[in-house]
Amino acid sequence: MLNGKPGVAPATRRRVVAALDVLGYERPVRLHQRSAGPVGLVIPELTNPIFPAFAQVIGQVLAGHGYTPVLCTQMPGGSTEDELEDVSVIGFDDSPLIAFTDPPLTTVRQPVHAMATAAVGSLLEEVGGTPVQRTEFVFQPELVVRASTARWNG
Repeated sequence: MLNGKPGVAPATRRRVVAALDVLGYERPVRLHQRSAGPVGLVIPELTNPIFPAFAQVIGQVLAGHGYTPVLCTQMPGGSTEDELEDVSVIGFDDSPLIAFTDPPLTTVRQPVHAMATAAVGSLLEEVGGTPVQRTEFVFQPELVVRASTARWNG
């Protein structure tokens, strides 16, 4: 694909070049192209695993459309949580490491890829000059039950 051989679908070629960009690899000189422009993404913090997950997908989709993603973070605020015993605990956003905590944390998983792709799609329509009606996207989360919740005896 990188050496210019024919027979590679344009969509595949775009995805490979986008992966090079997102992963920080230098494009071969013949694949250099002018960016459609930078798009900034400001996220509150990197310590919450949901934000890097969104940033990664948004960056890949933007790069696949020829834009240069620029990531910025805000300074995280500090807060503490009291440790509780004998309670059921449910998290949100399902970090890949949560299944390996002790006990594994029950969580609500958001469809990050679908959400980020829809957001970038709307942005690209707007940037491309297509009138976009303001709309609300609704995505169905998934409950992932693990050992941090007790059986319901109600």
